[in-house]
Amino acid sequence: MPPKKRSSGTPQKKETKANINNGSPDNSDNTALTPERHKDKEPEFVTLCQELQVTNPICDHAWRIWEKEIRSLDKAHMLYSNRQLWGACLFITGIELESTKLTFTEFQKVIGLSVMQVISLVKKMDVNVDTISPKVNTAVTRLENKYNVTLALYQRFVKTCDKIFAEPDKAKRKELLENGWTMFLLAKGTSLQMEDDLVISFQLLLCVLEFFSKHCSPSLLQSPYKSAVTSSTLSPPTRTSRRNQGKAKPRPPEMDMQLLETLCKEGDCNVDEVKNMYQTTFSAFLDSAGLSGLQGLPPMETLSKQYEELYHKNKDFDARLFLVDDETVSPNKTETTKVEMTPRKNQCGEDVTLPVPQTPIRAAMNSIQQLRVELTSASDQPSHNLQVYFKNCTVDPSEEITKRVDELGQVFSQKFAQAVGQRCEGLGRKRFNLGAQLYYKVMESMLKSEEKRLSVQNFSKLLNNATFHTSLLACALEVVMATYVGNSLKNGGFGRGSGAGDSVETDLCFPWILGVFQLHAFDFYKVIESFIKAEPTLKHDMMKHLEHCEHVIMENLAWRVDSPLFDLLKQSCEEGAGEQADPPATLNQPLHHNHTAADLYLSPVRPSREPPAAEAEPPTPGTRQPHSNSLSLFYKKLYRMAYLRLKMLFSQLLTSHPELEPIIWTLLQHTLQNEYELMRDRHLDQLIMSAMYAICKVKNVDLRFKTIVTAYKELPNTNQETFKRVLIREGQYDSIIVFYNLVFMQKLKTNILQYSSPRPPPLSPIPHIPCSPYKNSPLRVPGSNNVYVSPLKSSRMSPVVMTPRSRILISIGESFGSSDKFQKINQMVSSTDWSLKRSLDGGSAPKPLKRLRFDTDGQDEADGSKSSSESALIQKLAEMSSTRTRIQEQKLKEESVKEHPEP
Repeated sequence: MPPKKRSSGTPQKKETKANINNGSPDNSDNTALTPERHKDKEPEFVTLCQELQVTNPICDHAWRIWEKEIRSLDKAHMLYSNRQLWGACLFITGIELESTKLTFTEFQKVIGLSVMQVISLVKKMDVNVDTISPKVNTAVTRLENKYNVTLALYQRFVKTCDKIFAEPDKAKRKELLENGWTMFLLAKGTSLQMEDDLVISFQLLLCVLEFFSKHCSPSLLQSPYKSAVTSSTLSPPTRTSRRNQGKAKPRPPEMDMQLLETLCKEGDCNVDEVKNMYQTTFSAFLDSAGLSGLQGLPPMETLSKQYEELYHKNKDFDARLFLVDDETVSPNKTETTKVEMTPRKNQCGEDVTLPVPQTPIRAAMNSIQQLRVELTSASDQPSHNLQVYFKNCTVDPSEEITKRVDELGQVFSQKFAQAVGQRCEGLGRKRFNLGAQLYYKVMESMLKSEEKRLSVQNFSKLLNNATFHTSLLACALEVVMATYVGNSLKNGGFGRGSGAGDSVETDLCFPWILGVFQLHAFDFYKVIESFIKAEPTLKHDMMKHLEHCEHVIMENLAWRVDSPLFDLLKQSCEEGAGEQADPPATLNQPLHHNHTAADLYLSPVRPSREPPAAEAEPPTPGTRQPHSNSLSLFYKKLYRMAYLRLKMLFSQLLTSHPELEPIIWTLLQHTLQNEYELMRDRHLDQLIMSAMYAICKVKNVDLRFKTIVTAYKELPNTNQETFKRVLIREGQYDSIIVFYNLVFMQKLKTNILQYSSPRPPPLSPIPHIPCSPYKNSPLRVPGSNNVYVSPLKSSRMSPVVMTPRSRILISIGESFGSSDKFQKINQMVSSTDWSLKRSLDGGSAPKPLKRLRFDTDGQDEADGSKSSSESALIQKLAEMSSTRTRIQEQKLKEESVKEHPEP
């Protein structure tokens, strides 16, 4: 069944996790199916259960899912037979009860679905809040990630073998491919605990290709691989006579560095990391598999037998079937035609965007190479300039900084090996060294900026703050780890974002680094904005990643039960109500602040005219302490993010009741300010959905939780666990509906009822929605993949002074040629609807065109209403777009008038 992360380097039984559904049946009856017990079920269903060798409890539970959730679905819309739907119910139940006898491929063969079809079907079956549990979500997402990684690796394996081997004999070529691919699958399955890590798996694949290339006859190799194989690897050992050969110990595997370098160059992979992988992980695999002493290619029978055992033990999908293009592992057409749009020069010298194939592996390798180039001049030790700053401190922090980096480096490498594979500690050390380089580089940039801002050079207080250093190093490492993970294989499935549960895209994704360093998310949050501003070479996608980390912290991680945020809130409440943020009346003002990491880490004392290095004087007894800079700024950002999230969900559900938006926001703002304990170990979106439901209830608007969560699932950066697993009381979790009834409504009942009275509470002001503080980055047009709107950069060649009405440039993914064409575009934009341009600049936007109503069953249905006027800007965009970048006109009409997503 779907693969799970193993707890050690050796394949073993899957982890046992607590069942989240309290109503799950007892699985004590694990005997073979008894058909007589299931006469109340359809005979064909019972027959399928026998074919899948399920137990009586699984049969019963799967039938209940079918009867309660699936039978009434529109089968024509889903395009699946009852047998396939029953199979999916049994698949879900098998994960829930952790009881299955067949492998995933054997299960597929019975019901006749490919991997991606099973995944798609399970997602479509998730029609209610509790149909698919977070446990199933995690398993399915891990299955999807492992499949995508394995598919990408197989495609690269075949492509590389075509370049290495010159064997014209089809049978011989087939044998080479089967041997090489099976050996790689065996090595990956026995050596790596995280089989969905694309980069590490690719490095291991290069080791396997090196092994096969040097064990082949030279006549089978093509240039440059033929010339790269050295004579020592092609010649048999001569130190042992035939008489004593049986007594000789196997020689340890030796790398052919020239061949390995050739393979790494072809794959744009760092040779030092692959060398480390070979010397540790791959060599250990060869020893354990009894392949170290081979002089020729390993026998296929041995490899296939060992992989067969591994495959059945893990109940996995059989990845050998890629070799025969089996329908169970056949990808959808869309999965094999993904391209990145890369600028290329045409014959006229113009920048024209042409579709250039960009595979997931190539994209990941390019990102890693760019990071390494940017850190070429950096060191993993303090530079001379940093040492000067250290010496200027009242208390020299040099020794503590070096000691801390060494200790955290050891911790990081150990945790990395535990997550990836016990013999991957060396790889972890290399990634840590890159992070240390970036850490020192950004620290120096921060101090230079502070010196310019404050005209001082003594930063003793900041540089002796352990939390600041740990957070800064963690942020640098997050950039490194995210670069290695890449975005190529991320999908919009169950694992979207990092909601209430842990991310399953990869175990090394944020917030993994926080656990490694035992760092509070609220402390990590303080360094993010300053880090981005201090590192000018940071790529746009990495800025967006760190900004997303900031959002995840504000919506969920900062509210963990042991977070220092609650201590600050408690202290603020004791000093005076409302001190945790500026008064609500200031929310409609632009977000301006000059706070740096130095201010936030030395908070709660407000910065005076003296530099942060100055020691704070002890407070006078009886005087009121100024409130925290970090807390004030946190709440300002929290309010703005909360309003944007509310508005996004509101636009999907309640556009026919615009008067409710400020009321829902007022309730939400009141809750965050005065009932913040409701956020402890919970998620911001849980309060947003509850507030929306509560106001609709008292205002007699028919909006059901099922409708809310259905719309919520379609929003970006959401996780289904957010509404499926909500803390009710200590140690007890249930759905968002139970949370509303037992917790939210009970706590806020009096306040909620006030909104139905003749004298409702005053409305909270709408927060001002600023552009991203992280540089002047372009905004993606909602619903599109390659249409961005960004401010036009000033040109030395242009005599025209840009005005608010002429400063917007629309790029639709291709060049228009000469500069005068760009000026014409700006002229067209200057004559378009002003309200739309205000929305592009971050102002208020017109109401979305799409309106929803609710029928008697609580289902959404579009009423087909349309705006009487069409935006001239959208018309011109449609006229200018080429066949490669054209987006459906109606979709643009609907999306262009929506509020911009968070930058």
